[in-house]
Amino acid sequence: MRKTNKQQGFTLIELMIVVAVIGVLAAIAMPQYQKYVAKAEVSSVLATLTGAKTNVEAYTVENGLFPDESTDDQKPLALGVPVLPLGAITFTRTGATDGGIIEFTFYSTADKGVSALVSEKKFTLTRTAETGAWQCEAPEGELGIPSELLPKTCK
Repeated sequence: MRKTNKQQGFTLIELMIVVAVIGVLAAIAMPQYQKYVAKAEVSSVLATLTGAKTNVEAYTVENGLFPDESTDDQKPLALGVPVLPLGAITFTRTGATDGGIIEFTFYSTADKGVSALVSEKKFTLTRTAETGAWQCEAPEGELGIPSELLPKTCK
């Protein structure tokens, strides 16, 4: 009796189908992953700035003025606002005295490796002079962070 050598394995077509399926799955997953990373970056910065609001509020109450970076004691670092690796923080006084804006601008993707979805985009924490209430918002248009990347507390 003669034994036959039966070859076992996958055909070229089967392997090509598997590679195609993996490619389709990767094409679907990559944009979602990028969106996830961008949302995490925005949330991280917002959490840090929310903590920094306390220091800015204390300065405003003590001095009767919102800090505007005109003197060294009004700069973010002097007020205990940490240097963030994702972007730059600026303070701007609005109106009379105790209203103002904390603005955060993300660095560019090329400079600091920030997610492309938030590269060079901005959002602000605004203190109303009359009530002292804070509001989080993103500017309209190209400079603003897309609303789907902002946390629910900042829409």
